[in-house]
Amino acid sequence: MNSKYSKINAVNYAIKYAEVPNPAFKYFPVYGDNGGNCTNFTSQCLLAGGAPMVFSGKNPWWYSNKGWSISWAVASSLYWYLRTNAEDNLYGVKGTEVPFVTMLEAGDVIFYEGSNGKISHSATITSFYYDYPLISQNTPNLLNIPYEKYWSTKMHFMQISL
Repeated sequence: MNSKYSKINAVNYAIKYAEVPNPAFKYFPVYGDNGGNCTNFTSQCLLAGGAPMVFSGKNPWWYSNKGWSISWAVASSLYWYLRTNAEDNLYGVKGTEVPFVTMLEAGDVIFYEGSNGKISHSATITSFYYDYPLISQNTPNLLNIPYEKYWSTKMHFMQISL
């Protein structure tokens, strides 16, 4: 197995499918104030970068045409999945939270917390404008937009590795 996460492959995937989602995966629409495809898309980017699916154990992360883990599709759950894997050195993709966005590279992930204190959105860094990160995301489906969100009260900057 490849033990190195390919941020380039994750970015290439994100660029290809940010505006027109990959039809091989279910698209999660917004229902009222909930839902959306952002974390499903972020997980797809991680998978494209070489993150292995984990079907059992303490911390599962997986997708199939019959279902998916909560951590695959829910922003707060993916955040904790990545963080727990890094802190406990578990098998699978890891996310190390860092204090500054300037410590991130293309292929890393940003999680967004709303005023209710809940992480409700995720996106993948796909480019930079000078030193300013640009993200790509689903819901809405956008390519290389500014990483800052007017509604977010806190951002979690995650360096991704295997």
